[in-house]
Order: sequence, then structure tokens, then C-alpha cells
Amino acid sequence: MIYPVILCGGSGTRLWPLSRKSYPKQFAPLLGTETLFQSSARRLSGPDFAAPIVVTGSDFRFIVTQQLAEIGISPSAVLIEPEARNTAPAVLAATLWALAKDPEAVLLVAPSDHAIPDAASFCAAVLRGLPAASSGQIVTFGIAPTRPEAGYGYLELAQPLGADDGAMPLRRFVEKPDLDKAQSMLAAGNFLWNAGIFLFRAADMRAAFAAHAPDVLPPVTAALAGATSDFGFLRLAPEAWNTAPDISIDYAVMEHSSTLAAVPYRGEWSDLGGWDSIWQKTALDGRGVATHGAATAIDCDNSLLRSDSEGTELVGIGLKNIIAVAMNDAVLIADMSRAQDVKLAVSALRAKGAAQAEHFPKDHRPWGWFESLSLGDRFQVKRIFVHPKASLSLQSHHHRAEHWIVVQGVAEVTIGERVQFISENQSVYIPLGEKHRLSNPGKVGLVLIEVQTGSYLGDDDIIRYDDVYARGQGAKG
Repeated sequence: MIYPVILCGGSGTRLWPLSRKSYPKQFAPLLGTETLFQSSARRLSGPDFAAPIVVTGSDFRFIVTQQLAEIGISPSAVLIEPEARNTAPAVLAATLWALAKDPEAVLLVAPSDHAIPDAASFCAAVLRGLPAASSGQIVTFGIAPTRPEAGYGYLELAQPLGADDGAMPLRRFVEKPDLDKAQSMLAAGNFLWNAGIFLFRAADMRAAFAAHAPDVLPPVTAALAGATSDFGFLRLAPEAWNTAPDISIDYAVMEHSSTLAAVPYRGEWSDLGGWDSIWQKTALDGRGVATHGAATAIDCDNSLLRSDSEGTELVGIGLKNIIAVAMNDAVLIADMSRAQDVKLAVSALRAKGAAQAEHFPKDHRPWGWFESLSLGDRFQVKRIFVHPKASLSLQSHHHRAEHWIVVQGVAEVTIGERVQFISENQSVYIPLGEKHRLSNPGKVGLVLIEVQTGSYLGDDDIIRYDDVYARGQGAKG
């Protein structure tokens, strides 16, 4: 069995405003009804694969399990990184976990935010690489290039691409080139785009770290040895983990290894590294225009118009080569040729202290999510969604009172010692300082409107008395 390792800790700033630090692109349904993370997990499932090992950050742990549950997949493990330390420590942590469980384990490491529509073709490529991995090689998967591309790293093969798509000797990794160099590499016929996907035996990867990145091994080993189980997750020990080098698996191991092989993949693939990639993967009209959501194009050419906000109509007139993305708290307008510069907008917003730089308008929690609908002096209105059978903590607030109005489902409300059930179109008032809890006892999602009033309305105004998710004092939600 092959153990898939799904890495999902990135922030995806080039797809702002849809992708942000608090809710990055892998968890968004960018190209259909499933999220990129769900599509990755589904692609790496089936008779040849064990349940996946997921490596992610603490803020995303419940999003991971919720999205896996929605597609009927249970993970082998969810390893929680105390802080992001790049891909080398993440890959090593998954490797050591699998090695302890199965000394003969074979791992397939893949990002969670790539688009690979043909899952069967991709899995066939994985199986073509399995004999090489079983013989002790580290196998990487490269995409057969279709154009000169300066935005990707490359793999140089020791021989030109031919009809054989089995594992080939890999000469070296090549950094992102300029366009002229990319053109010459395409013409040479022995280069692949580096997809960042690897297949190897766990024992071989551990040996590779010992040989080429020995400074990564002790802190990650200690972090796994000191890991604690938390609500079904495995939290790596922060004291050890945070001393690990911040380094990619390419720099730490791959560029130094002499046991590398590459398997070409000729199917459709994209890392969705910018809005121009989304435009290319979206159905276009006769003038090269892609629309999504409540978006209307009038006399436009080669443009992307996307509205991801309920009730916000995005209209473009006479646009040419334009990206327009609207959300309820931010709008992006950019020339298509500047798609890779969207990250500059994030830096500029962060510098001026704008919350939109990193925080998504929907704030996801273990029990569901909420979004602010209106905020003014001494009041805030939120929409709250609670998953079936989920419950918020038993809590109180120093500075605010709350009014809850149910608009869908049935709420079980605890106020002080009293427990009551509130149905659609009913409301309840929670006085300032009163202990209270909100639960969804039903089988459908609970939606309610919360009106807060008081002198301070920050999410950190919370005293938590009991929480099924084991969060500490001051944690949000």
C-alpha cells in the first residue's frame, strides 16, 4: 500500500482575495463543487492507497477533517505543525510517523492545491514509478511541458523524453528560468516541469535526511516523540519543532541526492499559481471570457470576471485582458499580464494594517463558521452556521450582550441553568456576563443571526468554561 501524504499548510497569496492566510486556496472550490484539497484526497484514494496522512497547521485542522468527512475519507493521521517550517520538516514528520507504523511503508507526497483532472492517468503514473521507489530510489513526478514557462522549476533528465514513461534518471533540479532559458529547455526535449510530487520508501527518505540534511532530523524526531493527541489530531511538540530549519524538501534533500528518478506525466496539470491559471481552466465564451457566480460580461475579451459574494453583482463592460474578482469585503482588478503580482497587493494591505490582507470574511471554527454582516458603534450583526450535532463552548462575555434569531434549524440554547430549544423565527436574549452555550441537536445545519451590543465586540472577549474541542481561554469561537 502507498501512504499518501497531503501537505496543506500554504497561504496562496497570488489568488487573493479568495485565498488568504486564514483560509487558503486549497480549501476553496475554485474549479467546481469540490475544494482542491478534497480533489487531492479523492485522487489519492482507492485500492492502491492507504488512508492519507495530512500535515497542516492548527488553524486548519477542523477544516481538514470536515472536508474529508464530506467526501467519505478518514485520514490515517493529521499531523499538526506548531508553525510553518516549509516542506522538509513536514515531509520528514510524515515519513517518521509512517516508518514507526510500517517499516516497509512507501509514501507519496503531494501538495493539496494542484489541479489534476484525470485521476486515473495520474495514479497510473504513480504505479509506473513504484518499481523504482521499491528499489531504493526517490522518484519525482515531472509534467511534460507544453510551452516555455518561467513560473515553474524544472527537472533535467539524463536522456530525452521518448515513448517510455517509466522512471528515468534525473540529472538535476533547475530553478525558475527566464523566458529565453525556458524556451531553450523546451527545445532540448529532456526537461520536465517540477510538480513537487515525490514517491519513496520511508526508510530511504530517513536515510536521505541523515546524509544530506542532518540538522533537520533531531528536532523533527523530538517533535514527533513529544507529540500529543488532541481531539484525534497529533500535535507535534512545539519546543522541538520550532527549532527545525525552515527549508524546502528540494533544497534539503532532493538537490543533493544521487538516487533520484523522474516519471513524466503527460496529462493535464496546473499548480493554479495565479488568476491567469484559473482563467485558463475555466470554460470560456467565444471571446475568451470566463465568468463565475453573479458576474456579467458585456463586450469583453480575454478576461476573468468572478463574484464570490452572495448578492454582489459584478459587471464588466469593454474589458480586455482583465482579472476582476469580487468578494463582500474586497475587490481585485488587475491586468491579466500582472497576475503574478497579486501578492504585492497582499503586502501593501498588510503594511497598512487592513484585515483583508490575511483574514477571510467567513471565520471558520470547529463547530461551523460565522461572518460579520454589519459593524458599527457598540453593535455588530453576524450570521452563524453550526454543523449538525456540533456545539460552541460554554462561555460568557465581559463587555457584550447577544440576541440570537434562528433562521434555519433548531437551536439548543443554554443560558445560566436553563436549557431551551429555539426554532425558526424565534429568538433569545443573552445578558452581559451570563454563561451560555449554543448547540445544534438536529440533522441539518443551524443558521442564526446574532446581534451583539456592548462597549467592546472583539472575538477575544470570551471566558470559556467548557469546550468539547479543548480550546484554551481567549481562543475565538
